[in-house]
Amino acid sequence: MRHHRRADDHENHDRWLVSYADFITLLFAFFVVMYAISSVNAGKYRVLSENLYSAFRSPISGGALPIGSEPQALSDPQDGRKPNLIAPDLRPLPTPPMRPDQRPVLDRSTGPDRQTPPLARPVPENAPHAEQPQPGAPPADASQQQLDAVAGALRNAMTDMLQSQQMEVRREKHWVELEIKDNLLFPSGSAQINTQAQDPLARIAGVLKNLPNRVQVEGYTDNVPIRNAVYPSNWELSAARAASVVEVLAHAGVDAQRMAAIGYGEHRPVADNASADGRLRNRRVVMVVLNQPDPRADVAVDPDAAGTNGPRATDTAGTAP
Repeated sequence: MRHHRRADDHENHDRWLVSYADFITLLFAFFVVMYAISSVNAGKYRVLSENLYSAFRSPISGGALPIGSEPQALSDPQDGRKPNLIAPDLRPLPTPPMRPDQRPVLDRSTGPDRQTPPLARPVPENAPHAEQPQPGAPPADASQQQLDAVAGALRNAMTDMLQSQQMEVRREKHWVELEIKDNLLFPSGSAQINTQAQDPLARIAGVLKNLPNRVQVEGYTDNVPIRNAVYPSNWELSAARAASVVEVLAHAGVDAQRMAAIGYGEHRPVADNASADGRLRNRRVVMVVLNQPDPRADVAVDPDAAGTNGPRATDTAGTAP
C-alpha cells in the first residue's frame, strides 16, 4: 500500500504583526494617559488651591451645642416644613467686608458671577495682624491725642529754649522727644547739673509730672575718649548724665517709677564727629515720652510676697545697651 506523504503546512511569516499591533496600541494608550495627566487646567487648579488655603486659614467660631437639653424647633411643624433641630442660639457666620486689595474667587462650576462662600475667600498674605492693646492702656486715638498735647505743652513751656536752639521737640508716631544740648546741662566731662539748667528742668517737670506716660532719659556723648577715676569711659559719663537729669525731675515731682536713665556713650551719633559742630550735636540728652503707661505700675508690690524676683518701687533704671 502506498503511503501518501503529508504536505507541510505553509509557514506564516506575518505572525509578528499581531504582537506588534498590540505593542503599538499599548504604547499609544500610554502616551495618551501621560498627556492627559500633564495637561492641568491652571485656572481650576488655582481656584482649588486658594479655596483649600482659605478653608484652613479662616477661623471658624460658633457656640457650643447644649448638652442635656431638648432641641427646640425654629419653624412651625404645621406648615409642612421640617423643624430645625439645631440649637437655637447658633447663627450663620457674618460675612466679613471685602477690602479693596482682596479679589473674590469665582465659583466657575455654577457661573461666572457667583462668588464663593465667605469661608473660601482668599486671605491676602500681607494682611496686618491686629495688635492687642496692653491692659490699662488708653485707646489708640486717645494716646495719640495725649502725645499731641504733651508736644504742644513742651513747646509752650520751652519757647525761649527752642528759639535759642538749646532744645528741640520732635513728635514721632509713638513718642515725643525733647532733645537738650549738653552745654546747657553739664560742664565739659562732668555729670553735675549746671545752675542755669535748674529752671528749664523744673518747667519740663511741670509738664511731665501729671502724665501717666513712661519717660526715658537718654544720655549721649561724642567720640572723644575719657578715662579717669570717676568715668572710665563714655558709657559711664552718658549714663551718669542721664541719671542726674532723672534725679532732678524726680525731686521736681515726676514719679520716679515712670522714669528710666539710659546711657549710650558715643554710639548712635546724629552728626559727624570729625568736626567740632558735629561733636557738639552728638553731646546731648534726650527725654522720650512714650505713648502708653507702664502696665507694671498698677501692680501692687508686697515686699514679703514679691521675693527677689518682684519689682522694687525704689529702683531707678540705668541701662547701657
